[in-house]
Amino acid sequence: MAWTKYQLFLAGLMLTTGSINTLSAKWADMFTARGCHDDSEHTFSHPFVQAVGMFLGEFSCLAVFYILVCHDRRSPEPKMNTGRSFNPLLFFPPAMCDMTATSIMYVALNMTSASSFQMLRGAVIIFTGLLSVAFLGRRLAFNQWLGIMITILGLVIVGLADFISGHKDDSHKLSDVITGDLLIIMAQVIVSVQMVLEEKFVYKHDVHPLRAVGTEGFFGFLVLTLLLIPMYFIHVGNFSDNPRHVLEDALDAFCQIGHQPLILLALLGNTVSIAFFNFAGISVTKEISATTRMVLDSLRTLVIWVVSLALDWEDFHGLQVLGFLVLLLGTSLYNGLHRPLLARIPCCAGMVTVDDESSPEERERLLGDGRVEASEDH
Repeated sequence: MAWTKYQLFLAGLMLTTGSINTLSAKWADMFTARGCHDDSEHTFSHPFVQAVGMFLGEFSCLAVFYILVCHDRRSPEPKMNTGRSFNPLLFFPPAMCDMTATSIMYVALNMTSASSFQMLRGAVIIFTGLLSVAFLGRRLAFNQWLGIMITILGLVIVGLADFISGHKDDSHKLSDVITGDLLIIMAQVIVSVQMVLEEKFVYKHDVHPLRAVGTEGFFGFLVLTLLLIPMYFIHVGNFSDNPRHVLEDALDAFCQIGHQPLILLALLGNTVSIAFFNFAGISVTKEISATTRMVLDSLRTLVIWVVSLALDWEDFHGLQVLGFLVLLLGTSLYNGLHRPLLARIPCCAGMVTVDDESSPEERERLLGDGRVEASEDH
């Protein structure tokens, strides 16, 4: 069955805005400008300020939700399911996980390439699968265990590609690249905890996805904005690249934006794209399927890698291609994307059985990038 123009638009919107989200964040990291405390130019290294902008984008989904509700109520026959009433504080624990993971990933993005950043986020299925077994009582099918093993292999290949390229890369030290890669993988553990918390305590309340994303965005934006105050006074030495070597210097960030307005454009690109990405992702799941959303999210990695090469932000490495393909295979197996292909082969049709307990919708809850990435990613 052919897609409608609206479905094609949603798929294109999700792919485009999802790619812009990571690329704009990396673009901001590449600028140099004068700050408040000295006359020399330095790189824009403000991951926590960027994370605040991302949560502002998520928070805006709440406004979109209420606009859609008002529009629906004005129609003769309201059709929108707004969900049952719930305690917003249910979203506070997963929002704190989201805030922590996103901040760590933006720190890591300063240290590694945009393509490796996106590829390594595929590690989320490993930890989500294991935590769903431990805390949700799920039983993973053979193809899901195989997908996890193949994903681990893909992560090793991508890490090896970064290790080799780190010796030749003048923009990032090898130690920074390795640290960045490890931070991304560590962040996926926290993202997995967030997804399991949402599955166990939140989704049973039948909350509209846009409202869920917006509520988490509100908590993340509020708490991280307040945390910028103590971060201004916490000295972390050479771990920070800002002139005062504090955890985050928000004033320096605003001064750099004043001296280089294009930084603001990159930050706005990140904020606006995450809002549209969430809307498009939720709409793709509703109008097409959760499987299509997962495929588009994998294609997003390819787009980011190709654009990074075209802009000369990184060099071509054959191992990265191999790593991407292995990660794609692992993700596809975990999400059961092999089933429709096997079903079309007469000799294999009998082998296709639904032997796992989780439905596609349940897997979407556990693997959807809430910004996603549930976030995504984030």
